[in-house]
Amino acid sequence: MKAIRRFTVRPVLPEPLLPLSELARNLRWSWHTETRDLFQAVDPEGWQAAGGDPVRLLGSVSAARLAELTGDRRFLRRLAAVADDLDDYLHGRRWYQAHSGAPGDHDPEGSEFPTAVAYFSPEFGVTAALPQYSGGLGILAGDHLKAASDLGVPLIGVGLLYRHGYFRQSLSREGWQQEHYPLLDPNELPVSLLREPDGAPCQVSLALPGGRSLRAHIWMAQVGRVPLLMLDSDVEENGPGERDVTDRLYGGGSEHRLLQEMLLGIGGVRAVRAYCRLTGHPAPEVFHTNEGHAGFLGLERIRELGEPPERGGQDLDFDAALEAVRAGTVFTTHTPVPAGIDRFDRELVARHFGDRGELAGVPVEKVLQLGMETYPGGEPNLFNMAVMGLRLAQRANGVSTLHGAVSRGMFAGLWPGFDAAEVPITSVTNGVHAPTWVAPEVFRLGAGQIGASRAEDALSVGGSQRWDAVADIPDADIWELRRELREQLVLEVRERLRASWRQRGAGAAELGWIDGVLDPDVLTIGFARRVPSYKRLTLMLRDRDRLMELLLHPTRPVQIVVAGKAHPADDGGKRLVQELVKFADDPRVRHRIVFLPDYGMAMAQKLYPGCDVWLNNPLRPLEACGTSGMKAALNGCLNLSVLDGWWDEWFEPDFGWAIPTADGSATDDDRRDELEAGALYELIENRVAPRFYDRGAGGLPQRWIEMVRRTLTTLGPKVLAGRMVREYVERLYAPAARAHRSLNADTARELASWKGRVRVGWPHVAVDHVEALEQSAAGGTAELGSTLALRVRVALGALQPDDVEVQAVSGRVDSDDAIADAQAFPLKPAGGPDLEGRWVYEGPLSLDRTGPFGYTVRILPAHPLLATSADLGLVALPTEGTGEGAGVLMR
Repeated sequence: MKAIRRFTVRPVLPEPLLPLSELARNLRWSWHTETRDLFQAVDPEGWQAAGGDPVRLLGSVSAARLAELTGDRRFLRRLAAVADDLDDYLHGRRWYQAHSGAPGDHDPEGSEFPTAVAYFSPEFGVTAALPQYSGGLGILAGDHLKAASDLGVPLIGVGLLYRHGYFRQSLSREGWQQEHYPLLDPNELPVSLLREPDGAPCQVSLALPGGRSLRAHIWMAQVGRVPLLMLDSDVEENGPGERDVTDRLYGGGSEHRLLQEMLLGIGGVRAVRAYCRLTGHPAPEVFHTNEGHAGFLGLERIRELGEPPERGGQDLDFDAALEAVRAGTVFTTHTPVPAGIDRFDRELVARHFGDRGELAGVPVEKVLQLGMETYPGGEPNLFNMAVMGLRLAQRANGVSTLHGAVSRGMFAGLWPGFDAAEVPITSVTNGVHAPTWVAPEVFRLGAGQIGASRAEDALSVGGSQRWDAVADIPDADIWELRRELREQLVLEVRERLRASWRQRGAGAAELGWIDGVLDPDVLTIGFARRVPSYKRLTLMLRDRDRLMELLLHPTRPVQIVVAGKAHPADDGGKRLVQELVKFADDPRVRHRIVFLPDYGMAMAQKLYPGCDVWLNNPLRPLEACGTSGMKAALNGCLNLSVLDGWWDEWFEPDFGWAIPTADGSATDDDRRDELEAGALYELIENRVAPRFYDRGAGGLPQRWIEMVRRTLTTLGPKVLAGRMVREYVERLYAPAARAHRSLNADTARELASWKGRVRVGWPHVAVDHVEALEQSAAGGTAELGSTLALRVRVALGALQPDDVEVQAVSGRVDSDDAIADAQAFPLKPAGGPDLEGRWVYEGPLSLDRTGPFGYTVRILPAHPLLATSADLGLVALPTEGTGEGAGVLMR
């Protein structure tokens, strides 16, 4: 019989064991080994059955076992120590509080750092026990929260609670991906419902067309010091369609996705306000939008500021509110291709806003303008979430140096007239939360060298001196550890492979061969990630005979562990999975290459440490960052990767290998894959495998071990999420907080009015004439160290010199006279206006480099509250015939 209703019966913990409840509800256990060990001691078999989830464990432990633990003085001492450690972690001063720019109790707004930051993301990968993620974006968001907690950054995470998560993956007998969506009961997850003082669930509501409402409860997960708020639309007051809005991550059609993103952005801001009201948490000064999915949060904040003071607003019109919102908003893009951005039909968005939908009183046309692709090549009838995110944020970044450059090129149309290098999108390279991803065995080896507390600091905060201690660990200890981790992976793979084949319909009698799958003494390569086409899951299969030779080499064999999920709607990705699975099913090689279904955090935490080499072969430059290789590196695994994402930034031949690329415009896709696959085989056969198997004294591969050392000492401090979050705080959050404070209601109105006046007047701004005075150059040449005195005549129309900056821009020029490595120098007003209303600007231009050299002049809007001179996307440049001296050549 099937139950008509399901609910969870929780045990009543005896008084001495009550701290177990708080320890289970704070997700710090997911990265704190001592806490996990404590729960394992409660019931070792139950811990295994619960999948390492303390909430599930406590829901199943017997009353007799609880009574037994109550009398176990040794266990109670351990419990007290772990509970005290959590209390110190939650309330002690950490990096943020100790920083000179941190908010103080006496004057929180006089600090450099924000009093609080709200961090919005559509997915969060905190732990396998809370499956609310699909891939790298979610894992990055989870690591961001954990690192913020370790550093003491006052962050509030905001996301959605998906009742079916992403999906669980299995394989058919033919190797075709199959999706399963098990129902997640929040009462069985490590979350709690945010409640009003009277005990009623706290609720947010959105207005929908036709007089309908979308209501959501707020579930809270405690990620160390950081609260994570997750909105859940499975509320009884909702209609069937509205209840299903948060059913699946990245599921449904366009309207379904739009409602998810409205709930995340608009509902998320309302959830933050409710949380701060109920808990007394400081209100965020900075809002961080992790990808465009949460972009609507800016519109809700504009609506708030438009409310009258008696309702908590500042009575600002749309344009003034927009300036105030932009000042305190940070936008991070993770997308290297336009196809990866959510775009909605213009009419669909219009239907959900305005007086008949959400944000009544906010002009629909103003909303639409924020997302319209009003640039060459844009689609006029599509609403682009990333474009809106950029227009609503004064500060934006990509997630690696290369990705920042790609993003500046991809979004350059929003800043016409500016070179791509001047587009105001910077970069903060991603990092990973080392305490989550470093194997306990690796941590113990480091702790034995420098002590447990210093090792914890090295993983969470960084510091190259702590990582340098790896140099003193004996070669034999490193190699013994690497073999131990490889052996653990072999056992894990066999267990998962056997379970997969049973799901595929195989009987136990067919699976004896699995006991011989993989060898703990064979070079092991890992490849695990999502399966879009650009990540090229099957590049390794390009020449199958050559791959077989590598796998079956008599003295230098290779074994490969592969995992990954294709999006449920991506049949092309599913075909790639099937192609790889069929190859791995071949009896000739199935002991050397395996595909493991249902890739997730639990699998990854075994996979990264157990591999010797981490393979990544995307189409360059389509990998925004690629953090899986970072997690592998922290465990002493060497990277073998295309120079893309973070590897392009930090690769050195001392600790890994770069796969040569053939990404020139003249190379077609098929030929490019053939060339790059050949380069991959060549590297493995002639560089990677020989170094692994080249054994010296004591049977140790000393050159390989040295590469492992260099990986840890050089990459270790760089790839940390702690380093990443510190950069966000210092480079983006702190400036955003200062800008937010500088824009009160009056200054926001003044700035909006000034921008409106500049936009209206800009068509009449022009560079009228440029000349170089006292020019010693003759015949188009000049001497190094000489100076040109520039005189420029400009038209400003109704604008004044205080509204603009006139600049000379100079640098080396190429054969097309394009200026490279440009430097800008302001020119000063020297007279005007004349009878024609022209102004004269003058200034020196130093000729400080040899070779072909050129300059130009431009006019930019200028205001003290602008974050960058490109803020408005307006620039006036000389036209042909403007005057002499438009370019100078010197030798």
